[in-house]
Amino acid sequence: MKDTTTAKSVITSGHLQKAITYVQYREMIDKLLAENKTSGNDHSEAMVAYTRMNLHRMRRVEKTVLGDEMVQVMLSVQTPMTWVVLTEAWCGDAAQCLPAIVKIADASPLVEVKLLLRDENLDVMDAYLTNGGRSIPKLIALKTDTMEVLGTWGPRPEPAHKLYMEMKEQNLPFNEFAEKLHGWYAKDRSRTLQQEFIGLINDWSKLTAPEDMTVERCS
Repeated sequence: MKDTTTAKSVITSGHLQKAITYVQYREMIDKLLAENKTSGNDHSEAMVAYTRMNLHRMRRVEKTVLGDEMVQVMLSVQTPMTWVVLTEAWCGDAAQCLPAIVKIADASPLVEVKLLLRDENLDVMDAYLTNGGRSIPKLIALKTDTMEVLGTWGPRPEPAHKLYMEMKEQNLPFNEFAEKLHGWYAKDRSRTLQQEFIGLINDWSKLTAPEDMTVERCS
């Protein structure tokens, strides 16, 4: 799900200083799992099990191959962007989307991904709710030099979110719910996410175009 807007961000330089890279995030997860823990405060057996499963999902998604159009769009980026992503190790949607988002960003030398743990940054999370909920992953795209918000994306691709909402209305048992949602991700193989980001990058690039390239307005 996407949104495109230009506004001052609640994200500060302090948030960015404590943000971590994807490599650091993966290292953190490995260390937590070695201690039978996950991120956040709930280290129950179920949450740790979700995190172990997510590790397998991330490894699979890390093998994603970007399409030629996606690569070309990223190479066309002319203004530095910072993509701040709210995430947690136990979140299944984050495991399915985050590695592909990082791979997309890596296709441009001007795009940097910074990760914040949701439960340690609720001030940021509560500024970017989805239908009133603290859904993750949530990406906030910033123009690096001004910290303006170009737009957001999350917590999952549109077809997956539609499926999620339909299953939520049906009140399906968790196991069936999770099987269908992650089945969608496995079949899609990040293709829909790439298509959504092609549109997003085109939109965000228009917002960052130099003023002398914009159409002159009549007074």
